[in-house]
Amino acid sequence: MTGSPPAAAVPPPPGESSGAFARAVRGVSRLCGAVAAGLVVAAVLVVCQMVFVRYALGHSTIWQTDFTIYCLIGATFIGSPYVLMTRGHVNVDVIPQYLGAAARYRLAVFAQLVTIAFALVLAVLAFRFWHEAWSQNWVSDTMWRARLWIPYATMPVGMGLVALQAIVDFADLLAGREPPFGMREERR
Repeated sequence: MTGSPPAAAVPPPPGESSGAFARAVRGVSRLCGAVAAGLVVAAVLVVCQMVFVRYALGHSTIWQTDFTIYCLIGATFIGSPYVLMTRGHVNVDVIPQYLGAAARYRLAVFAQLVTIAFALVLAVLAFRFWHEAWSQNWVSDTMWRARLWIPYATMPVGMGLVALQAIVDFADLLAGREPPFGMREERR
Protein backbone atom coordinates (compact mmCIF):
# COMPACT_ATOMS: atom_id res chain seq x y z
CA MET A 1 0.00 0.00 0.00
CA THR A 2 1.43 3.35 -1.03
CA GLY A 3 0.59 6.82 0.13
CA SER A 4 -0.62 8.07 -3.23
CA PRO A 5 -3.30 6.97 -5.66
CA PRO A 6 -2.44 4.66 -8.57
CA ALA A 7 -1.32 6.64 -11.60
CA ALA A 8 -3.77 7.06 -14.49
CA ALA A 9 -6.11 4.35 -13.27
CA VAL A 10 -9.09 3.90 -15.52
CA PRO A 11 -12.22 2.40 -13.94
CA PRO A 12 -13.84 -0.48 -15.79
CA PRO A 13 -16.92 0.34 -17.83
CA PRO A 14 -20.29 -0.03 -16.05
CA GLY A 15 -21.20 -3.68 -15.68
CA GLU A 16 -17.59 -4.80 -16.02
CA SER A 17 -16.05 -5.72 -12.71
CA SER A 18 -12.65 -6.44 -11.33
CA GLY A 19 -12.88 -10.23 -11.12
CA ALA A 20 -15.05 -13.23 -10.37
CA PHE A 21 -15.05 -12.60 -6.62
CA ALA A 22 -16.06 -8.97 -7.06
CA ARG A 23 -18.78 -9.92 -9.57
CA ALA A 24 -20.12 -12.54 -7.17
CA VAL A 25 -20.16 -10.14 -4.22
CA ARG A 26 -21.87 -7.44 -6.30
CA GLY A 27 -24.42 -9.99 -7.51
CA VAL A 28 -25.16 -11.04 -3.94
CA SER A 29 -25.40 -7.36 -2.93
CA ARG A 30 -27.95 -6.76 -5.72
CA LEU A 31 -29.90 -9.84 -4.58
CA CYS A 32 -29.83 -8.48 -1.03
CA GLY A 33 -31.31 -5.21 -2.29
CA ALA A 34 -34.17 -7.12 -3.93
CA VAL A 35 -34.74 -9.21 -0.78
CA ALA A 36 -34.75 -6.06 1.37
CA ALA A 37 -37.28 -4.42 -0.95
CA GLY A 38 -39.42 -7.57 -0.74
CA LEU A 39 -39.28 -7.46 3.06
CA VAL A 40 -40.42 -3.83 3.07
CA VAL A 41 -43.30 -4.69 0.70
CA ALA A 42 -44.26 -7.64 2.92
CA ALA A 43 -44.24 -5.36 5.98
CA VAL A 44 -46.48 -2.82 4.24
CA LEU A 45 -48.94 -5.50 3.12
CA VAL A 46 -49.11 -7.01 6.60
CA VAL A 47 -49.73 -3.58 8.14
CA CYS A 48 -52.60 -3.06 5.68
CA GLN A 49 -53.98 -6.48 6.56
CA MET A 50 -53.61 -5.71 10.27
CA VAL A 51 -55.53 -2.44 9.93
CA PHE A 52 -58.31 -4.18 8.01
CA VAL A 53 -58.58 -7.07 10.47
CA ARG A 54 -58.44 -4.84 13.51
CA TYR A 55 -60.72 -1.97 12.45
CA ALA A 56 -62.98 -3.38 9.75
CA LEU A 57 -63.51 -6.83 11.24
CA GLY A 58 -62.99 -5.92 14.89
CA HIS A 59 -60.62 -8.82 15.54
CA SER A 60 -57.43 -8.70 17.54
CA THR A 61 -54.09 -9.10 15.86
CA ILE A 62 -51.44 -11.43 17.20
CA TRP A 63 -48.49 -11.74 14.85
CA GLN A 64 -48.65 -8.74 12.55
CA THR A 65 -46.76 -6.20 14.65
CA ASP A 66 -43.89 -8.61 15.37
CA PHE A 67 -43.75 -9.70 11.73
CA THR A 68 -43.58 -6.11 10.54
CA ILE A 69 -40.82 -5.19 13.00
CA TYR A 70 -38.77 -8.25 12.07
CA CYS A 71 -39.23 -7.55 8.35
CA LEU A 72 -37.99 -3.98 8.72
CA ILE A 73 -35.01 -5.03 10.85
CA GLY A 74 -34.20 -7.74 8.32
CA ALA A 75 -34.53 -5.28 5.44
CA THR A 76 -32.12 -2.93 7.20
CA PHE A 77 -29.40 -5.53 7.67
CA ILE A 78 -29.93 -7.54 4.48
CA GLY A 79 -30.20 -4.36 2.38
CA SER A 80 -27.01 -2.84 3.78
CA PRO A 81 -24.60 -4.45 1.26
CA TYR A 82 -26.70 -3.07 -1.61
CA VAL A 83 -26.75 0.39 -0.04
CA LEU A 84 -22.96 0.29 0.36
CA MET A 85 -22.47 -0.92 -3.22
CA THR A 86 -24.65 1.86 -4.67
CA ARG A 87 -23.25 4.48 -2.27
CA GLY A 88 -26.74 5.13 -0.98
CA HIS A 89 -25.48 5.76 2.53
CA VAL A 90 -24.91 9.15 4.08
CA ASN A 91 -21.46 10.32 3.05
CA VAL A 92 -19.98 13.44 4.56
CA ASP A 93 -17.35 14.57 2.10
CA VAL A 94 -16.50 18.05 3.34
CA ILE A 95 -12.96 17.11 4.35
CA PRO A 96 -12.14 15.09 1.18
CA GLN A 97 -13.27 18.02 -0.99
CA TYR A 98 -10.55 20.21 0.49
CA LEU A 99 -7.76 17.64 0.39
CA GLY A 100 -5.30 17.06 -2.40
CA ALA A 101 -5.39 13.80 -4.35
CA ALA A 102 -2.76 12.00 -2.24
CA ALA A 103 -4.27 12.99 1.10
CA ARG A 104 -7.77 12.14 -0.17
CA TYR A 105 -6.52 8.72 -1.22
CA ARG A 106 -4.92 8.07 2.19
CA LEU A 107 -8.12 9.17 3.95
CA ALA A 108 -10.19 6.86 1.72
CA VAL A 109 -7.87 3.92 2.51
CA PHE A 110 -8.22 4.64 6.23
CA ALA A 111 -12.00 4.98 5.98
CA GLN A 112 -12.28 1.69 4.06
CA LEU A 113 -10.16 -0.13 6.64
CA VAL A 114 -12.30 1.22 9.48
CA THR A 115 -15.46 0.20 7.60
CA ILE A 116 -14.18 -3.34 7.07
CA ALA A 117 -13.09 -3.67 10.71
CA PHE A 118 -16.41 -2.32 12.00
CA ALA A 119 -18.45 -4.64 9.77
CA LEU A 120 -16.39 -7.68 10.75
CA VAL A 121 -16.60 -6.94 14.48
CA LEU A 122 -20.34 -6.37 14.24
CA ALA A 123 -20.78 -9.57 12.19
CA VAL A 124 -18.90 -11.63 14.78
CA LEU A 125 -20.80 -10.13 17.71
CA ALA A 126 -24.13 -10.52 15.89
CA PHE A 127 -23.26 -14.14 15.11
CA ARG A 128 -22.65 -14.80 18.81
CA PHE A 129 -25.98 -13.16 19.64
CA TRP A 130 -27.77 -15.19 16.95
CA HIS A 131 -26.14 -18.42 18.13
CA GLU A 132 -27.25 -17.78 21.70
CA ALA A 133 -30.83 -17.23 20.53
CA TRP A 134 -30.68 -20.38 18.41
CA SER A 135 -29.03 -22.69 20.96
CA GLN A 136 -31.25 -21.53 23.82
CA ASN A 137 -34.47 -21.54 21.76
CA TRP A 138 -35.33 -17.91 22.45
CA VAL A 139 -38.86 -16.88 21.51
CA SER A 140 -40.54 -13.48 21.52
CA ASP A 141 -42.46 -12.35 24.59
CA THR A 142 -45.64 -11.87 22.58
CA MET A 143 -48.53 -14.25 21.97
CA TRP A 144 -47.01 -15.18 18.64
CA ARG A 145 -43.92 -16.66 20.36
CA ALA A 146 -41.75 -16.20 17.27
CA ARG A 147 -38.45 -18.08 17.27
CA LEU A 148 -36.01 -15.20 17.53
CA TRP A 149 -33.08 -16.91 15.82
CA ILE A 150 -34.90 -16.40 12.51
CA PRO A 151 -35.00 -12.58 12.50
CA TYR A 152 -31.70 -12.39 14.39
CA ALA A 153 -30.00 -14.32 11.57
CA THR A 154 -30.29 -11.24 9.37
CA MET A 155 -27.79 -9.37 11.55
CA PRO A 156 -24.65 -11.53 11.07
CA VAL A 157 -25.58 -12.35 7.47
CA GLY A 158 -26.12 -8.68 6.59
CA MET A 159 -22.99 -7.44 8.34
CA GLY A 160 -20.88 -10.26 6.90
CA LEU A 161 -22.05 -9.28 3.42
CA VAL A 162 -21.35 -5.62 4.19
CA ALA A 163 -17.80 -6.65 5.10
CA LEU A 164 -17.43 -8.51 1.79
CA GLN A 165 -18.79 -5.55 -0.18
CA ALA A 166 -16.43 -3.21 1.70
CA ILE A 167 -13.50 -5.51 0.84
CA VAL A 168 -14.46 -5.37 -2.85
CA ASP A 169 -14.73 -1.56 -2.64
CA PHE A 170 -11.33 -1.45 -0.91
CA ALA A 171 -9.75 -3.58 -3.64
CA ASP A 172 -11.26 -1.30 -6.29
CA LEU A 173 -9.83 1.72 -4.48
CA LEU A 174 -6.34 0.20 -4.20
CA ALA A 175 -6.37 -0.91 -7.85
CA GLY A 176 -7.52 2.52 -9.01
CA ARG A 177 -10.82 1.24 -10.41
CA GLU A 178 -12.73 3.56 -8.08
CA PRO A 179 -11.63 7.07 -7.08
CA PRO A 180 -11.48 8.03 -3.41
CA PHE A 181 -14.94 9.04 -2.17
CA GLY A 182 -16.22 8.87 -5.76
CA MET A 183 -14.44 12.14 -6.60
CA ARG A 184 -12.89 11.77 -10.03
CA GLU A 185 -11.53 15.29 -10.49
CA GLU A 186 -9.46 17.46 -8.20
CA ARG A 187 -11.76 19.62 -6.06
CA ARG A 188 -10.58 22.63 -4.15
